[in-house]
Amino acid sequence: MSAARTGLRERWQTQRDRLLTSPGFGDAAARFVATRPFARARAHALFDLVAGFVYSQWLAACVELRLFERLARAPLTAEQIAMQDRLPLASAERLLEAAASLGLTERREPDSAGRVRHGLGPLGAAMVANPAVAAMVEHHKALYTELADPLALLRRGEGGLARYWAYASSEAPAGLQDGTTAPYSALMSVTQPLVAAQVLDAVPLGRHKLLMDVGGGEGAFASAALERHPNLRAMVYDLPAVAAAANVRFGRLGLSHRAHALGGDFHRDALPRGADVISLVRVAYDHPDERVLALLRAARRALPPGGTLVLAEPMAATAGAEAMGAAYFGMYLLAMGSGRPRSAAELTALLHRAGFTKVRRRRTALPLLAGVLVARAEGGIPDDGTGSEPQNVNPA
Repeated sequence: MSAARTGLRERWQTQRDRLLTSPGFGDAAARFVATRPFARARAHALFDLVAGFVYSQWLAACVELRLFERLARAPLTAEQIAMQDRLPLASAERLLEAAASLGLTERREPDSAGRVRHGLGPLGAAMVANPAVAAMVEHHKALYTELADPLALLRRGEGGLARYWAYASSEAPAGLQDGTTAPYSALMSVTQPLVAAQVLDAVPLGRHKLLMDVGGGEGAFASAALERHPNLRAMVYDLPAVAAAANVRFGRLGLSHRAHALGGDFHRDALPRGADVISLVRVAYDHPDERVLALLRAARRALPPGGTLVLAEPMAATAGAEAMGAAYFGMYLLAMGSGRPRSAAELTALLHRAGFTKVRRRRTALPLLAGVLVARAEGGIPDDGTGSEPQNVNPA
């Protein structure tokens, strides 16, 4: 953009700011017929920002009571909910009124005694259909503690969630025991199916032979890929304690003949060779740029010529989901003490620096959950200066 156009735009923005912040403009806009809808919409949006934390607490209460699952079975009256959940009747009524105002529940026809029944609203039904969302709401209890003083969190640069995500803050994550990694792995396993569906719809893996899911946790994404593609084999590469849990999962699902997990530290160890497609699903945004670049270089060295890398995670600057990337994940990763949300352009630049070519973005049905980039490994294996060589593995 030319200097003249930049100057013109800045002058316009300055005049706009003066107008919007003037004492009488808001009242005048709300009274004038032509501007009234815009003024009201902006007032609603601002109030939603102010009240958003309270809205989330009503949602958390409903989730903790398993209210949506119960209403999915049959509508209930406030009296029934009060009795079942040991709530004062007034509290049950207050909860249902708040939930209805948020689209979580809705009023139904009265029962034979004339008492109003309550059923699922559109958003409550969506909560039942997506248990991963409920798992995140329950996990948010830990995040709420960090949000009590957001300015202090910004000044510290890291919060208490670093203890929850121990792998991100540990100097030797490969030595972590199962008791330390289990809460993180369990949450990822519950929330992964919805993300996996988005990724697998965007990137069909049927033409590939062996998938290596790096940082693949307990094998949720790999299992979903195997279910969708019967001829595909898979391996998971994650911390030893997590890999052990993945192997248990594969055995429980009857997939041990097609999948296995290897333990290691992808920040220190060379990635195994043998896979023609490597996936990084919700991994890169947990780490700073230098670690992400090192991981991408390790993946590039592990892939054969013509191999494919699939990188999937919520991305900053995604049209229609800007707040999810910048505001939600920006604060969440700050509380975790590691990583940041990146745009598709930033991730593409890192992929190119790591030696990948033909980076393409694939569309997903729900881009706020995951954006997807696919990159090719062409030519010889680039030297990353470490002197380490990937090890060949005997795939399952």
